[in-house]
Amino acid sequence: MSHSTHQPQYGGGPQPHGQHQQPYGHHAPAPRPMRNGLGTAALILGILGVITGPIPLIFWLGGTLGLIALILGLVGRGRVKRGEASNKGVTTVGAVLGLLAMIGATVGAVITFKAVDDAVNELDSSMSASKEPAAGSDGDSGGDSDGGSDAKSKDKKKGKGKSAGGGSGSDSSGALAAGESAVYKNGVKITVSAAKSYSPSEYAAGHTAGNKAYEISVTVENTGDEKFESGLLTTEGRAGADGVTAEQIFDDKVGSGLTGTVLPGKKSTVRHAYSAPADAKTLMIEVSPGILLDASVWELSV
Repeated sequence: MSHSTHQPQYGGGPQPHGQHQQPYGHHAPAPRPMRNGLGTAALILGILGVITGPIPLIFWLGGTLGLIALILGLVGRGRVKRGEASNKGVTTVGAVLGLLAMIGATVGAVITFKAVDDAVNELDSSMSASKEPAAGSDGDSGGDSDGGSDAKSKDKKKGKGKSAGGGSGSDSSGALAAGESAVYKNGVKITVSAAKSYSPSEYAAGHTAGNKAYEISVTVENTGDEKFESGLLTTEGRAGADGVTAEQIFDDKVGSGLTGTVLPGKKSTVRHAYSAPADAKTLMIEVSPGILLDASVWELSV
């Protein structure tokens, strides 16, 4: 009698009861990652906005950062409510900081605009010049000489100009006459003398043969409280009805400009000469006391 031996079967036999083989490639779903980036960005931008918002001139940057932070914070809170993010506190703080940054930017804008307005008004005041009558002219219609002098003094303190009467006054074009002064609100007072004939030296520069030379003096008086840099003062000349350029003459006597500082209560005078056509009847002198101050013009008879 023969005995058969049963060998165990592998791979093809039935599986034990209760055990199920998982299909190939099937895995359990992974947890969805939190999307916390918007809340973090809102917090960072909000902090930067709060810092830069109240600062003049760059308030616009703080306001822009604050607006972006507020939007990102609100969107981030929406993600938290949907379960897509977990940083509710960060998004809330970022949105609040964004709102504060916008408020600070408004304050910075008000400060900036006020500072600019004050600077413009100050510049306008310093550039405004008034006319002061020539010495000895009757600036008032009536009254004695003492009263006229007092009136001129008051007008000077108030910064209001006054035209001189008679032929020595300024003409309808607004030009000043010889001996009249342009008074600026910073206290600088400029006076141009009458023109007189001048004989240039043999080696003078700027004088054209056939022209006539005329000398003037420009006096700068500082009636203000701060020193005045006289080196900024420039003069130009024009002659005749056509206003042709009157070239400035340079020699050993005239031509050098003002230098140094004119202290409060002090004066400084410089002599200039100009070469004008022989048939010219007038000499226009334009004096500019500085870059930020308006030029004043004198019309002189020659």
